[in-house]
Amino acid sequence: MAFQLTVNGRSTTVDVPADMPLLWAIRDVLKLKGTKYGCGIGQCGACTVHLNGKAVRSCQIPVSAAAKSPITTIEGLSADGTHPVQVAWLEIDVPQCGYCQAGQIMSASALLAQKPKPTEQEIHSAMNGNLCRCGTYTRIRQAIHKAAEIGTTSKLKKPAEVAAGQSGAQE
Repeated sequence: MAFQLTVNGRSTTVDVPADMPLLWAIRDVLKLKGTKYGCGIGQCGACTVHLNGKAVRSCQIPVSAAAKSPITTIEGLSADGTHPVQVAWLEIDVPQCGYCQAGQIMSASALLAQKPKPTEQEIHSAMNGNLCRCGTYTRIRQAIHKAAEIGTTSKLKKPAEVAAGQSGAQE
């Protein structure tokens, strides 16, 4: 069945079964490999993308439920890697193996778009369920605070703005 998807501001039609997880449409049909497969049951967060500006587990969302809604993947967060979360991730040197990082960044950026100065509890709540096998949780929290600082000195775009075709970069 054909479904109209808007991914990273680009409209495309995918001919896939209605119940195909969005993750597989993104990775296998659209060839965007930044979104990772981790567990397949929505428990690890590696497959996190933004759907209508909210962080969701793409392994649990059927393509039919995502059609006609803006979707942002890690590739669409920023055209040049200048999103405050990406900048902070590099400054704090968050990644170790890196496998979970796309999902972590997508969850963090959705949080900061809604709560530009999150509390520790808000960070904990938003990042709960994003697993890191290497245990970089302390650096992840530090980077979210750093991104919040960066975001207050620039215009932090909401995920829906990025999905609407804007770059996501600081202005």
